[in-house]
Amino acid sequence: MTDIDVPIDVLSVFCGADGRHGNTLGVVREGRHHPDRSARQAIAARLGYSETVFVDDPERGVVDIYAPGLRLPFAGHPLVGAAWLLDLETVNPPAGEVWVRQDGEFTWITARPEWAPPRTLRQYASAAEVDALPAPPPGEGWLYAWAWEDEAAGRVRARAFPRRDDGIAEDEATGAAALLLTAELGRALNITQGRGSQLITAPGPDGSIEIGGRVRLLTAH
Repeated sequence: MTDIDVPIDVLSVFCGADGRHGNTLGVVREGRHHPDRSARQAIAARLGYSETVFVDDPERGVVDIYAPGLRLPFAGHPLVGAAWLLDLETVNPPAGEVWVRQDGEFTWITARPEWAPPRTLRQYASAAEVDALPAPPPGEGWLYAWAWEDEAAGRVRARAFPRRDDGIAEDEATGAAALLLTAELGRALNITQGRGSQLITAPGPDGSIEIGGRVRLLTAH
């Protein structure tokens, strides 16, 4: 339980192979107890995680996603986390129906690049340059900084910077940005983001993209 008077599960999504890192996610299973959007936004702001997801219908996987300062029609790590926690075959954010599959230690979702919020994907010459960036780098707008670690193997080093006034200087693991990068490059990727989070992607034949990662439960209500 957090210090906020709302029953909530806290997960780490897109963990590394050693179970460390990952992006923290709050899941409010009883979304019906907080139906007002302004109340949900206030809860997400007080929690301060990159995203908090409210479950409106656990059987059909209807969910509502909030960053500390705005509501999101789609986001990768909340959907992977909620699907894993609730053992769902589909999740339904405002953007559309998202299919889920489990494959060993990985939870996968299938989504469309056009659902992802726009952001700048900026390639750097080396992983060392990405590592050296301040958090956040100067400039405006959502930045996904990336470089090849091993282009032949599809291994990418990335860091993500929302650069918005909501207290999140750097996003530890960003499914939507991985979705956009995979669509731009047109190939499967193995992305190491932030301090050591891991995101796996694979493009589908119909323009959809799978995003996979490990999930770990940190605290349960």
